[in-house]
Amino acid sequence: YCLIFAQYFGIIFDERCKLVKTVCVTGHRPAKLPWKYKKEGPDYDEYIESLACCVAEYIDDGYDHFISGMALGVDMDFAEIVLGLKNEYGLNISLECATPCPNQTMKWPPSEIARYNDILEKADKITLVNDHFFRACMLVRDDYMVDHSDTVLAVWNGEQSGGTWHTIQYAKAKGKQVDIIRVEQK
Repeated sequence: YCLIFAQYFGIIFDERCKLVKTVCVTGHRPAKLPWKYKKEGPDYDEYIESLACCVAEYIDDGYDHFISGMALGVDMDFAEIVLGLKNEYGLNISLECATPCPNQTMKWPPSEIARYNDILEKADKITLVNDHFFRACMLVRDDYMVDHSDTVLAVWNGEQSGGTWHTIQYAKAKGKQVDIIRVEQK
C-alpha cells in the first residue's frame, strides 16, 4: 500500500517502504567562487569544511539520499563528500548523480573528466535528465533535483542571476527548505 500512497502523493520511499529524506545541492562553478579553479587556501578549506558539516548534519537529521547535478565546482565537491562519509563510516546513504545531458563534460579538462567518471562509478543511482544538450538543459536538471528533494543546499555568492539563483528561487516557490552557505566574491 505504501507504494500506491507514495505515487499518489509524490512521496519517495525506498524498497522497504521506508521514507527517504533527500537533499540536493546547487552552487557555482569554480569561476564564480573566490578560489576560482585553485582548490587551496583558507577560503577553500573553510568552504569544504562547511559543506562537509552540512552533509553530516543532514545525515544526523535522518537524510539518507543526496542528489548532485555533477557540474564542476560545488556539485562534484558535494558528491565527493557524500561518498567519502558513506565509505569512511559505512553509512546507509545514497548518492544520485543527476546529469543534465550525455555530453556534459565535453569541454572539461581531462582531470575533471576523470574525477566526474570516478564519482559516477561510485554513485548509487545515475539519472540522465535529458537525452541531448539544449540551451536550458542545466536548468531542467536543477528543477528535477528540487522536485525530488525535501531540502536544497545552496552555495551562493549573492549573485541574483544564473543557475544557482534560479534553483534557489524555484525551490522557494515549491515550498522546499533552502539552506545557504554564503561565499563572498573577492
